[in-house]
Amino acid sequence: MTTISFFNGDVKKIMPDQRVIYYYADAQTTHTAYPDGLEVLQFPNNQIEKRYPDGTKEIVFPDHTVKCLYSDGFKETFFPDGTVVKVEKNGDKTVVFSNGQKEIHTVQFKRREYPDGTVKTVYCNGRQETKYCTGISLDKNRAWHKNLKFTKLFEFHFTVPSC
Repeated sequence: MTTISFFNGDVKKIMPDQRVIYYYADAQTTHTAYPDGLEVLQFPNNQIEKRYPDGTKEIVFPDHTVKCLYSDGFKETFFPDGTVVKVEKNGDKTVVFSNGQKEIHTVQFKRREYPDGTVKTVYCNGRQETKYCTGISLDKNRAWHKNLKFTKLFEFHFTVPSC
């Protein structure tokens, strides 16, 4: 092992297996470079960042949230409660909650899908639509629908039966 100590307190170690471990004294951060191209940074708050040769980055935060940034622009975040957030290169976002609900955000709409089959959508023009598992849908700017065909306009609210 070769050790080089710098005047600013930084330390560089070259290991027999060709790993290079650099300790940044001011930032209290360790940067380990592996022969296969993997780089691992360890920060004083226990955050760990891995940089893979293909451009992928994986960040593990102190609360155990894991964020993956892929070289093609796709992003995934895994939260400790089981929630997963996926962001496409075009900005479309999908959130899958641990309770089974799913949320989709695009430029055109935001949609929440519930485990019972209910789907609520808010469009970019402000129009809101709710489709229930019974086949009934409510377009808040239009009327009640059944199986996507106009049937009758109700001037009152009622409770939609569960599936």
